[in-house]
Order: sequence, then C-alpha cells, then structure tokens
Amino acid sequence: MTSDDPVAYECADNIARITLRRPPVNALSLDVIRAVVAALRRAADDADARVVVLASAIPKRFSAGLDLDILLGKSGAQIREFLQALYIDLYDAQYGLGKPSIAAVGGAARGGGMTMAVSCDVVLAAESATFGYPEIDVGVIPAIHYAHLPRIVGRHRAFELLFTGRVFSAAEARELGVVNRVVGDAELDAEVGRLATQFAGKSAAVLRMGRAAFMRQIDLDYRRSIASAVDDFCNVATSDEAQEGLRAFVEKRAPNW
Repeated sequence: MTSDDPVAYECADNIARITLRRPPVNALSLDVIRAVVAALRRAADDADARVVVLASAIPKRFSAGLDLDILLGKSGAQIREFLQALYIDLYDAQYGLGKPSIAAVGGAARGGGMTMAVSCDVVLAAESATFGYPEIDVGVIPAIHYAHLPRIVGRHRAFELLFTGRVFSAAEARELGVVNRVVGDAELDAEVGRLATQFAGKSAAVLRMGRAAFMRQIDLDYRRSIASAVDDFCNVATSDEAQEGLRAFVEKRAPNW
C-alpha cells in the first residue's frame, strides 16, 4: 500500500480501519470499490481484527457517489462490471465478514456513498453530515436502495427520498433509522472508537457465529433483490435520457429531457 492508494487499511488494538482517501470527494471508481472489497476481505482474514471501521480521510466528505466516467458513454456490459463490484461483491464481502462493521460518516454521503455506508452493520454520523440519493436528478436510479430503504423507513418515506433526490440532515437520518446515532463533529472518532472497543471486547468466536446467524435471518430475499437492482440500473443508465442527464451534470446545465 502506498500513499497514492485510494483506500488505506490498518489494524491496531483489534480494530481494522478502512479509510477512503480519493480527493476531492471520494468519488467511487471501479478501482476504489475493488480496493474497499479487498480491504474487507483482508479484515475478514485478519486474526487481529475483531471489528472493522469504514471512514473517510477527506474533511466534510464521506463519498460523493459514483465517478461519472463509469456511466458516460459506457455500454451495459461496462456498467454491469462496476455494479457487480458495488452491489454484489461489496454485499458478499460484508455478508461474510465475520465481525461487526461500523460506518463513520463525518461528511456528505450521496448515492454510491450511501451504498457504502449502509453496507455496514452500524452507521454513526457527525452532526454536520448530510445524506441523499441524487441519482434521479441526473437521470439514473439508486436501484439497490429500492431494496434497502423501504425496509428501514417505510414505503412512503422511502419513495419521497428516492424520487426527489433531496438532501437530508444527520438528525433526520437518525429519526428515520438510517443511522444509529449522531454526535458532535469533534466527537465522532471517539464515539466510533468507544463502540468499536465494545465490540472488540466480546468473544470473537461468538460474534462470528452470532453475526452469521443474524445475517441469515435478515437476508431473506435481499440477495436476490440486489441482483435485480443491477439489471434495473443498467437498463436506465444506458438510456438516452440518462446519458443526457449525466452530460448536463458535467456541463453544469439543465438537462434537456
């Protein structure tokens, strides 16, 4: 690992830390997603790691979501390769992690950044963190969250968030159940550390077996749902409307739909 790597991995005091560090906004390229998945698999095999924290090194940014180069002018097969990593591989890595994972959201989380955050078992947020699903505004859809969000916040509130694309605060995210707790910006690292230390102090074997049982119980048809989400996203992203929306965003103009 070098200082140029977009994702850092370190383990100390039984806590593995996976840190996004792709300036300026932690945009998610295929390489970044694959690096996160590789880091999760490394943590799963790391006997010293009893809990995993996913965080950002970029001030006021968790992740702005997908790198638009992945979508602009790309074929369905090329987009599918990326979604395989973001939707399926990320889910599988978290599913088989064998230890608790915590997302530490200290800034803006959008689109694919939301996917990263909610893939974790627990989400802690700073007061100034903000959330949102802006895909609809550029002509694509947050397909995986059609499976995830209604289960958490209910059908009607999920529809409003997903189809307006509006930004919402950490406080609202907490009220909706999207995040576990909200703390002051300066307190986030300490709060994450306290919770991680609590998890790390439990029996590693019992946590592994208990988490596996928990994941089996909550999974139900979720794995099938995210597989369908890959198809849904590809169908929309390759449409003329989506390509126009993406170009308009890059060119900072209103889309001509």
